[in-house]
Amino acid sequence: MFIYDFEKPIYEIERRIDDLKKLAGKKGMDISKEIRMLEKKKDELIKEKFSHLSIEEVVKIARHPSRPYTLDYIERIAVDFIELHGDRRFADDRAMVTGLAKIDDFKVAIIGHQKGKNTKENLRRNFGMAHPEGYRKALRVMKLAEKFKLSVVTLIDTPGAYPGVGAEERGQAEAIATNLYEMAGLRVPIVVVVTGEGGSGGALGIGVGDKVGMLSHAFYSVISPEGCSSILWRDAEHTKEAAKAMRITARDLYEVGVIDEIIEEPVGGAHRNYDEMARRVKAFIVKTLSELVPLTEEEILENRWKKIRKMTTQFL
Repeated sequence: MFIYDFEKPIYEIERRIDDLKKLAGKKGMDISKEIRMLEKKKDELIKEKFSHLSIEEVVKIARHPSRPYTLDYIERIAVDFIELHGDRRFADDRAMVTGLAKIDDFKVAIIGHQKGKNTKENLRRNFGMAHPEGYRKALRVMKLAEKFKLSVVTLIDTPGAYPGVGAEERGQAEAIATNLYEMAGLRVPIVVVVTGEGGSGGALGIGVGDKVGMLSHAFYSVISPEGCSSILWRDAEHTKEAAKAMRITARDLYEVGVIDEIIEEPVGGAHRNYDEMARRVKAFIVKTLSELVPLTEEEILENRWKKIRKMTTQFL
């Protein structure tokens, strides 16, 4: 299990609780009072720590290797999921998961970035950084959803689009730009959830939506804090200043209207309770689809245009 330094006191208390429970089981001792005291101390420590996270800690939590990814959410919120592969042009990009499913009574197309849980899986998934064929696969499934009148749900969690030579040769920028254009005019509801990292154009390539939700410990930015620091200060030592200036947290983005709702994470972060986090994400999706599905195509497009227009003009 991966543990950040600021999480270690919490996990140390949990280890002591486990040790006491094992001791009580072996010796037949009643130490329930001591265990309750430690559990209370742990809960207080978690609440204290996670209610005052610094920007650097928010970035770390958003990147936590134990955080739930797209397939973890699909497993918990959707039924009858059928994964669809390939862009019908070049390859099947494993960094982008796409497929058809049902969420409650809503038939949807689900699209999301997928990272790996270990080194081997991360290499297979390219650390959640999609190639052009990933964005073209996503668009293929979106157009399929439009044809059959399915809503689209996207889950964003990527450091950014893959910047390799091959990706650039195959039209990375064009693929993302095409997705932005096509999503703006897609004639079905689009619900977007930023579940972890929302990195640059790699996030925006599946990020145009009628409603955008964001987990409370996620971040969403035009560039990574490290990348911004390297460009502006010529080194990566000013990451904190860069993150603060870009206003990348859920609270900041809600205030300026980039996102529509903050989805609060369970105490201690999404990585500590997959089931509860999935329940909250599902609740946001279902509530949003309940509002969007009854609208006509013309109303959907008009509202989306107004949303994009308002978001862009306020920064001019």
